[in-house]
Amino acid sequence: MKKTIHINLKKTVDNSYDIQIGMDLKSTYNEIKDTYPHSKIFIITDSNVNKYYGKTIEKSFGKNNLLIVPAGEKSKNRRTKELLEDKLLSMNVSRDSLIVAFGGGVVGDLAGFVASTLLRGVPYIQIPTTLLSQVDSSIGGKVAVDHPLGKNLIGAFYQPKKVYIDINTLRTLPKKEFRNGMSEVIKYAAILDRNLFSLLEQNHSKITNLHLSSILNLINRCCELKKMVVEKDEKENGLRRILNFGHTIGHAIESLSKYKLSHGEAVAIGMVAEAKISVLMGLLRDNDLFRIINILKSYNLPTQIPQRMDLKQIVQATLNDKKIRSGEVQYTLLQKIGKASVGISLSEKAVLKFLSA
Repeated sequence: MKKTIHINLKKTVDNSYDIQIGMDLKSTYNEIKDTYPHSKIFIITDSNVNKYYGKTIEKSFGKNNLLIVPAGEKSKNRRTKELLEDKLLSMNVSRDSLIVAFGGGVVGDLAGFVASTLLRGVPYIQIPTTLLSQVDSSIGGKVAVDHPLGKNLIGAFYQPKKVYIDINTLRTLPKKEFRNGMSEVIKYAAILDRNLFSLLEQNHSKITNLHLSSILNLINRCCELKKMVVEKDEKENGLRRILNFGHTIGHAIESLSKYKLSHGEAVAIGMVAEAKISVLMGLLRDNDLFRIINILKSYNLPTQIPQRMDLKQIVQATLNDKKIRSGEVQYTLLQKIGKASVGISLSEKAVLKFLSA
């Protein structure tokens, strides 16, 4: 008689890391070199960030160790990833090398995905330079590239070794990029923290004028909220799906616009659409919907689906979403400001009906 043997393999990897928030890039460079004294350090950045920080990066890490990709969402694809991998391999990257993602969300997602698959895993560090990446995409280990069918469809969960946030980098941001980040900040407040939502309503002038202590507190709070969610659900099996509020319809709109709408703009529109669905399903009060619309407008973010876009196409595009289960897309909907429900399955027909209404 054959006997079945069971061997239990426990997870022993500790993916813990620090998020350091401050205002001194020079000390960040020095700390990285001190922490990895025997490693080849490769910096991946984009053409926009290189204009401001390229010379200081070269001075600290060497000109030959800097890899630059064209700025913008169109660089976040398999081809760019392949080019980066070819370049790194030709530069004799090894498993004890370090990759530093120095830039916004596109650079962080792209460099992190390269690190996750190259040589079956090379350590990497995030130095996010945009508000959106500082409060959201640099934390939690989601790395990916886009596909013609949708955003972030090819990727992995791969945690960085550390995240360094220097809020002085926000001073070089165009206003549009700052608004992008505010869309994600508003999302955090809408789903998890009503006090933060009130603070955003009351301190609009300080925040938009980059009042340093206000911005520091804002980033710190968003990082705390993301930390709390990711610690409980790293792989997005449950609670982490709360962070998808506004993103299901938002990603569809962003893709259909061929990325002429920025991520933050598309998510802002998506939040209003999904908040309206919440109202129509009897989950959310009208007054909370109006507050969401008003706060987005106050930070100069769009709140309406562009007229040129066909609602059927938007709903169809949501079917390419990663969160689909049994043919139905899983939505995160609001119960009230500061509280959301995850995993609400809605059919294509139901979503079209709600959006049409």
